[in-house]
Amino acid sequence: MEELLSPDRLDRRGFDAALQGLLEAHAESDENPGSVRCERCRACVSCTFCTDCEACHHATHCTGCRASSHLTHCHDCTGCHDSAYCEQSENCAGASYLVLCRDCSDCTYCFGCVGLARKDFHILNRPYTRSEYFRIMEKLRGVLGLAARRR
Repeated sequence: MEELLSPDRLDRRGFDAALQGLLEAHAESDENPGSVRCERCRACVSCTFCTDCEACHHATHCTGCRASSHLTHCHDCTGCHDSAYCEQSENCAGASYLVLCRDCSDCTYCFGCVGLARKDFHILNRPYTRSEYFRIMEKLRGVLGLAARRR
C-alpha cells in the first residue's frame, strides 16, 4: 500500500485495484469494532447488546437492524437514525415507537405511516387521540400477527 501512494507510482488502475481490494475485505469481514456483547452482528461499529444486525453504528439493544445509526431498542429497521423503540420501519429519523413506518421524521407513536414529519399518534397517516391510538394499535397487532412489543 505504501508503494501505491508514492506519487511516481500512483495511477488509476493501481488506485482502483487497491480500493476494490479494501471493499472486498470489508464486505467479507465479520468484525464489529468497538462493539460489546453483540451476537451474529456483521460490520457494526460501537454497538452494544445487539443481535443479528448489519452495518449499524452506535446501536444499543437492537435486533435485526440494517444500515442504521444511533438506535436503541429497535428491531428489523433499515436505514433509520437517531430513533428508539421502532419496529419494522425504514428510512425514519428522530423517531420513537414507530411500527411499520416509512420515511417518517421526528414522529412518535405512529403505526403504518408513510412520509410524516413531526406527528404523534397516527395510524395510516390519520391522527388519533392517545387512547384511540393504543386501542386500535393493539387490535392491529393481533390482526397483523405482530407480537406485543418487548418492554
